[in-house]
Parts: sequence; C-alpha cells; structure tokens
Amino acid sequence: MQAFVAVVLCKEKLQQQMPIMEGIIMRLIVGISGASGVVMGYYLLKVLHQLSDVETHLVVTEGAMKNFSLETDLTMEQVISLADVVHDNKNMAASISSGSFVTDGMIIIPASMKTVSGIANGFAENLLLRAADVSLKENRKVVMIPREMPLSRIHLKNLKKCADYGCIVIPPMLTFYNESNSIEKQVNHIIGKILRQFGIQFDKFVEWKGRE
Repeated sequence: MQAFVAVVLCKEKLQQQMPIMEGIIMRLIVGISGASGVVMGYYLLKVLHQLSDVETHLVVTEGAMKNFSLETDLTMEQVISLADVVHDNKNMAASISSGSFVTDGMIIIPASMKTVSGIANGFAENLLLRAADVSLKENRKVVMIPREMPLSRIHLKNLKKCADYGCIVIPPMLTFYNESNSIEKQVNHIIGKILRQFGIQFDKFVEWKGRE
C-alpha cells in the first residue's frame, strides 16, 4: 500500500508540472469505487490506454483497492500504470477537484451504492465524489455503472436522482444477442456501451445488425 501511495503522489506531482499532453483531444476522469466488479474498471483503462489522443485521470477508492485484491490477481501497480495521471482519493486539492480544470467527463466503473448516494445527495466527501460533483456542475458528462443486486427502493431512488441531475446510468447488464458467451465478451459489451457515450468506437463491441 505504501508503494502504491508513493506512485500516486509521484504521478500527481508530474501532472502538476505539465499542461495537457500534445496531441490529446479528449481528457477523461475514471473513478473506480468499491463495488464488486472492479475488473471492469481495469478493462476500461486498458482500452483507453491504447488511445493516444485520450488523457486519463484515475482515482481509486480504498474499497476498490480491497476488491482488486479479493476479486482479481492484479496488483494496484498494474492498474494505475494504465492511466496517464493517478490521484489520491483523499487529495481534495487535486486538479480534477476544480471546474477550472477542463475535462470531457467522468466514468465511474463500478459505482457502489455508497458512491451513487454521495453523488445523488451532493455529499462530496472524497475526491471521486468531488470530481463527479464538479463534472455535473460544469455540465459535463458523468457515466456511472452501478453494481448491486437486487436494488432496494433507496438504491432506485438515488439512481433516479442521479439520472434526473444528468448522469447517464449504464447498469452492467448481461447481453445475449451477440454471442457473448464468456465473461470477457460480456465486459467488452459494457465497455463498448460506455465508450459510445463519448463518441469512441471499440472494435470488440458487437452491435446488433438487425435480422430480416
């Protein structure tokens, strides 16, 4: 954990010393919160890492770090290496905490019900929530992938509030029409749905072509 924090602080310091990278046309914030399914965040980062014209700013909650160790064989170093800039979730002075730092939006994958509640009620107690709050107040796109089942009335109410405030809610639903017969194909379908919200095409996303 100490090594992880050191890498985060180093990446934040480097980011403070440089403007948006040359050739970048899109800047996205990726938040990974402590719901089950953190591997979806890793898949998203892998895709964005391959796009030379997209700059990614990553913030990972403490719960998400725990879930990476419980649900995957990935180290945090492997995860954060895919982002251009990594922010400490406790650093409320990070660049992404301010609306004057221009981004094209934010993706929260997965979004825990605690995170959904924080966004729905404007309770920006950490950097991930503050970044989402800023994105909404600046009329920037916020895409959330809520991960919970079943959903209580409280969960549904908070998700509706988020949608009413402008968030795009993409539940990680199973897909059956495109021969997604593996977990990886299911995740790729979700990633493709997310990226299309930002006009990004994903070659592993299989769209419906229609049938006669």
